[in-house]
Amino acid sequence: MTDKQSEVIAIIPARYHSNRFEGKPLARIMGKSMIQHVVERALLVPLLSRVVVATDDERIAEEVRSFGGEVVMTRADHASGTDRLAEAAGLLDISEHDIVVNIQGDQPLFPARVVEEVVGPMLADPALPMSTLIYKIVRPDEINDPNHVKTVFDRHGNALYFSRASIPFQRNPDEAGRPTYYKHLGFYAYRKGFLLTFVALPEGEWERFEKLEQLRALEYGYTIRVVLTEHDSIEVDTPKDIERVEELLKQQ
Repeated sequence: MTDKQSEVIAIIPARYHSNRFEGKPLARIMGKSMIQHVVERALLVPLLSRVVVATDDERIAEEVRSFGGEVVMTRADHASGTDRLAEAAGLLDISEHDIVVNIQGDQPLFPARVVEEVVGPMLADPALPMSTLIYKIVRPDEINDPNHVKTVFDRHGNALYFSRASIPFQRNPDEAGRPTYYKHLGFYAYRKGFLLTFVALPEGEWERFEKLEQLRALEYGYTIRVVLTEHDSIEVDTPKDIERVEELLKQQ
C-alpha cells in the first residue's frame, strides 16, 4: 500500500555559531552562499512540496530571503539540529502524517536522488516513523574514524545499532575476508507526529555515551529503516573544505 496523502517537506536547520566554522551557512562558494546552494539543490527535487530553512539567526534569515527562499525563525537554545527541526515542523502548517526530510545545511553537493531514496520507505509504509541513509565504506581510514558513524542492520533493513566504533568487530582477523562496513549519512525522514514525539523523549543511555541522537529512537523501541545509497555525502566542516567543494563544482 502506498501512502498518497502525505506531503514531503524539506527543512534545512542552519545555525550561525559553530566551533569549527563560524558563520558556515553564509560561506561563499563560487559566488553564492552555502545555504543558497543547499536550498537550490533541494528545490530541484520533484518529490518535495516545500523547502524551508530553519534558523535562529537573522543574518541567515536575511540571506535566505534575499534569494527568494522560505525561512522560519526558531529559538536559539536548541541542543541539537533535530530539536530545531521539530520546532520548525511544529510552526509550519503541515499535518501529523506529512513527511519531514532533514537536509543538512553543510552539504551543498548532495544529489537530488538521495532525497527520493530516504523518503521511499516512508511513502511505501504509512506506519514507518523514520528512515535514514547509509553508504558502503570504501575508504579503509573511515572504518576506525569516530567521525564516521557505522551501523549494523537486520535483514529487513531496520537499524540495529549505530556507533562511532567499528561495528561489527572482527574477532578473528586471520579469517578469510573481512566484514562489510556501512557508515551513516546525515539525511533523515520523519513522520511529523513522530518527530515531535521523538524530541520529547528523555535522553537515552546509548545516546549519552555515543553522542548520537538516533540511538534514542532505537532505545525506546522505534524502527529506523536504513536505505543503502550509492551517493556518498560531502560535508563542509572547515573553511578548507570549501576549496574541495569548489573544485567538484567546477568539474560538474
